Amino acid sequence: MELGDLLRFSHCGKTVLTAADAAPTDRRCPECGRAPSFSLAEAPVRVRSPVADGHRTRCCFLVTSRDGAEGLSEEKDCELHVGISNSEGVVLSYTASGVQRQQRGWQQSIVVPLVAPGDGIPHWDEELDRFAAADAWTPHRFEEQREFGSCCYGFALGFINRMLMSQGKQPISRERFTSDLVLPRVRAVSEYLALFRHVRRHGYWTA
Repeated sequence: MELGDLLRFSHCGKTVLTAADAAPTDRRCPECGRAPSFSLAEAPVRVRSPVADGHRTRCCFLVTSRDGAEGLSEEKDCELHVGISNSEGVVLSYTASGVQRQQRGWQQSIVVPLVAPGDGIPHWDEELDRFAAADAWTPHRFEEQREFGSCCYGFALGFINRMLMSQGKQPISRERFTSDLVLPRVRAVSEYLALFRHVRRHGYWTA
């Protein structure tokens, strides 16, 4: 299942969520059963999905699942895969076959920006390619990396720390990166997924 956006509006004292792609006549108030008409100030607000196309990002840490958005929920016990996007949206990740460079397959991803919007880090792509070519990320080292719990996460975080240190900054631990930047986004996906499922099943969600 692909997560889409939702629309939020208020009517009859209720907050209502409906599918963003629903026809205006389908956005009915669960209290009065009518399709509300809104003034400009009361127009529905689009609630963006917390899952995005990783190939439309630049210089980001990405988390995806072979089960799509469903597999990104903290309720699911699915194997996650992480990677780093370059400035063109090509995603590099470490697998049993070595470092993969993919232009598709990361359309449903949790995205952790590593560079402020509008900013750039000189030589990001060159540094990423150089890092990916290191002997530590060859296919024959995969099982060794897996033994130490690294694999794809170790590859991605290793590159992040390489870039931090090149800017004179302190490296970040796996525990801190996960707790501060990854887990809050996983929880947001889980909460949004529950709302999205409800809207798909019943046509709306209300509170």
